[in-house]
Amino acid sequence: MKSPNLNTEVNQSLMRKALSQSEFKKLSSFITSNYGIKLPDHKKVMVEGRLQKRLKELNLNTFAEYIDMVLCDEETDEVVKMINAVSTNKTDFFRESAHFDFMNLRVLPELFAEKRSTEIKIWSSAASTGEEIYTIAIVMEEYMKKHGLSHRNYTVSGTDISVDALRTAIDGVYNNSRIINLPQQMKKDYFLRSKDPKKPLVRVKPELRAKTKFGRLNLMDEDYKMEDSYDIIFCRNVLIYFDRPNQEKVIARLVKKLRPGGYLFVGHSESLFRNHDDLKLIKPTIYQKSL
Repeated sequence: MKSPNLNTEVNQSLMRKALSQSEFKKLSSFITSNYGIKLPDHKKVMVEGRLQKRLKELNLNTFAEYIDMVLCDEETDEVVKMINAVSTNKTDFFRESAHFDFMNLRVLPELFAEKRSTEIKIWSSAASTGEEIYTIAIVMEEYMKKHGLSHRNYTVSGTDISVDALRTAIDGVYNNSRIINLPQQMKKDYFLRSKDPKKPLVRVKPELRAKTKFGRLNLMDEDYKMEDSYDIIFCRNVLIYFDRPNQEKVIARLVKKLRPGGYLFVGHSESLFRNHDDLKLIKPTIYQKSL
């Protein structure tokens, strides 16, 4: 009896689960239309690799079956899992540090002088796994300690399209390597080390986590159902995934949530392509809403 050729079986399995160009176009068109994420042709291999795990989890043999399932019911939980899979969640503590320097030198002195009796509200609109939102909170705490303002109140809200990323952000648990470049005193003040020496993990201290709140948001939604208006909005390194018309729509929606005189920060590889009457450029990637 001839033994089966395992390599042939593996290859057949891979071929069975290959993502065709037409299927990729259908999938990428759906994702771009509904979630704004651009998926050009060179992303096909990445999408195929990440979604093959979903096919395996769902015991599906072809991408055609998967696409039919997702497109037939856009409210299914699988749509969220698909977006989690294809989203890129790359961030670091104190990424693009010039923005936080500007906060310290200009924005926070203005805000604390102006909002003497009210809470300062900041929004990280693409919070990913939380490093940005906790960096913002650390900047606030450091400024308040330095200037004797510890009695003042602030809240940092974080939203993201990825549920998996938000879970990480809410937990506030990171590999120790994520904070290796932070000053020693900052590590001591804002992070707890794991008691298990075999786990090189740290967790954001509960006092800092208490200053934050999180929720899921698709920036492509027509209306951002958020109660507050914000003194500072961060929308960094997410606009690059949208085409130009959707970038403009997202900026317009964000500006509606920015209070007069508030600041909008975008990523260093991003810029606003057209002039907005209610925004003025303060420095590259930093804008202020007109009073």
